[in-house]
Amino acid sequence: MSFSGVIEYIEKEVPDWNDGVIATARYKAFSGQRSDWEPKFQFWRDLILQIARHFDLLVVHSSQIKNEWFNRGGLTPLCLDHVLFLMYNEGDIVRSSDLVDPTSGRVSQLFKRVRNLMVRGRATSEVLLKDHVIFTTLVKDKAAEVVKLLSESHWTSSCVITMKKFKDMCGGPDEASAVLSHLSGCWKAQYLSINNKEFIEGLKVSLSSTVVSSVSSLDYDVLHLIWTTEKLQQQLDVIDRRYEMSRKSALASLQSGNKKVALKHARQLKLATESREKCTSLLNRVEEVLNVIANVESTKKVSEAIQIGAQAIKKNQISVEEVQLCLEELEDSIDSQKQVEKVLEASNGSVFLSKDDNNITQNVNLVAMGLSLFCQNRPTSPFFPHHLLSQNWTTSSSLSTQWVEISYVKTLGLRLFHGIGLNYLYEIG
Repeated sequence: MSFSGVIEYIEKEVPDWNDGVIATARYKAFSGQRSDWEPKFQFWRDLILQIARHFDLLVVHSSQIKNEWFNRGGLTPLCLDHVLFLMYNEGDIVRSSDLVDPTSGRVSQLFKRVRNLMVRGRATSEVLLKDHVIFTTLVKDKAAEVVKLLSESHWTSSCVITMKKFKDMCGGPDEASAVLSHLSGCWKAQYLSINNKEFIEGLKVSLSSTVVSSVSSLDYDVLHLIWTTEKLQQQLDVIDRRYEMSRKSALASLQSGNKKVALKHARQLKLATESREKCTSLLNRVEEVLNVIANVESTKKVSEAIQIGAQAIKKNQISVEEVQLCLEELEDSIDSQKQVEKVLEASNGSVFLSKDDNNITQNVNLVAMGLSLFCQNRPTSPFFPHHLLSQNWTTSSSLSTQWVEISYVKTLGLRLFHGIGLNYLYEIG
């Protein structure tokens, strides 16, 4: 990130940035009560966060913010030390020295966080300016982005990745340290390391809302296999580059008439091809082992789902015929819901904006008709709230409340029937 790029962005976002009178007032130190300079503090705080977000800066040295971002011909804001100090106390930024060490145990991490809370109140602006600062909001966003990317390639509740891949996903080692500290502090990630012939680092990351599960011996084996695949892929990339260079050199030698040099490059091409075949074969074997492990985990998840489904069916005393009927009603309800949504879209929003009570009544009855299709032939379902069927759907005064209840019934029915029905099908299948 260049200094000129920051200036251009500030001038674009702050139209009066080059106004001398306004700039002089902004660059003054804070004085008086906080209510007197609160608007100025909010201006600087928001501007710092906007710049960091725009340039995707998770970690930056505090002196860079003060001396480079807002430097106007050698003049820097006199209030900026105070601004950064308040941002630190209010949790907008943290120091890099405050990061939790992911390699330590959970008890050590807990003590570290408690110590940071105690030290935060005694920190000074001078100490803050000597350290790198980390934007907590951006770190949380980056952590959510990384978890989302991992979820797209893994359907299990957790996954194991190498530290190298994690750093690449975060954008660098400093950013990875900040994101990993956040994930470890939330118990969403756990550090792994193997120290045999090679020192291998990795993470076990939770991809669900729950905390990451404890590390098992299988996780270490998976980490070693994933690290092996990455090393083999790197070797393949090197071989491909050498192959391309030898091919170009061989063609150039043939065109120049130097057959001996061309023959030499041709031998190198043959060796590169053989090396690539061996490397590819080994990579495929390792990937096959990883696929077997993934299939075993999938089978375990399906088995657990079957058990949960069987328990739910037995607890609620539902027969096979009732499950089949629920699934058929589910398909009918989806079709009726789509028909109702098409009618609502064709009305261009007049359903909820009309002031005519008769129109409101007709539209609500239309939605109620879709609801009745969903509930048809299931008056004794243990999952259905019967009090909604006895409501007077023509009362316009309770329109908003009843519409929320309709949405609730629709969502509840879809989830319960779909979950129990599918789990039962897994069992009987």
